[in-house]
Amino acid sequence: MARAQGARSQLAVAFETVYGTPPASGYTRMPFAASTLSAEQPLLSSELLGYGRDPLAPIKDAITSDGDLTIPIDAEAFGFWLKAAFGSPTSVEDDGVFTHTFESGNWTLPSMAIETGMPEVPRFAMYSGVMVNQLSWTMQRSGLLTASAQLVAQGETVAAASQAGTPADLDLIRFGHFNGSIERNDVALSNVISAQITYANNLDRIETIRNDGLIDGADPTIAALTGQIEVRFADMVLMNQAIAGGPCELEFAYTLASGESLTFTAHAVYLPRPRVEISGPQGVQATFDWQAALDPITGRMATVTLVNSIEEY
Repeated sequence: MARAQGARSQLAVAFETVYGTPPASGYTRMPFAASTLSAEQPLLSSELLGYGRDPLAPIKDAITSDGDLTIPIDAEAFGFWLKAAFGSPTSVEDDGVFTHTFESGNWTLPSMAIETGMPEVPRFAMYSGVMVNQLSWTMQRSGLLTASAQLVAQGETVAAASQAGTPADLDLIRFGHFNGSIERNDVALSNVISAQITYANNLDRIETIRNDGLIDGADPTIAALTGQIEVRFADMVLMNQAIAGGPCELEFAYTLASGESLTFTAHAVYLPRPRVEISGPQGVQATFDWQAALDPITGRMATVTLVNSIEEY
């Protein structure tokens, strides 16, 4: 008897033309490290009296389909998640090199169909109407560079065979922490120990009454771009900005020697005034929980630029 193993699991993704309707073809195999994407339907205990001490049978509650994906930040596949989080990019070619520019602020976001497969069982779960609610990752000195995509789906359909056909493959060109850099107003920001970036669409689930128990959709509301910068306290640059209250531009970037790059720019970042503690003989550190807002000059809060050899997303 075969038992499901994560090592043999599969994940295929395609963008939907109609929300909640998985396409018949056009799927791409996606790299991932972990997944909690699944449908859940709890039971409600009976509250009725008069039948003795033993309870009556429970009834089913509403179905919820959501979860998180842990994905590598790479030069090709990560563009699918950026499109789901920000909307379709503007793509420009220069001698076979494509620059994809994603901008925050889009009112309409695309939905995806995602199939997770466990061929040993077999169990292939197709999730329709999947939208990215939040995309986050951490920059640090070492370790594997991965992001977390928080997903909201309309529903789940389970089959014994794959509904994604033969997915297309991408080249896995991973960025690493070694390739990372942070700039403040176009100047390298020094003494940074770690940085955390979170972009949230704050999706509003449309939980109408339906005979299938599914949601009608998930609408984006006011977006949020927040994070945290932990620094060794060596100068007053960030502290002076926090005290003055004005914004700065922060750029988080990864660049490979082969030419691929990912640049995430928050155009107007505001810093709080943090507590500065001396906890012992070791170096003093300060943590800034930053927030980004609409920049009146660029007309948006954030811009993401991905350079690779993919023609379009």
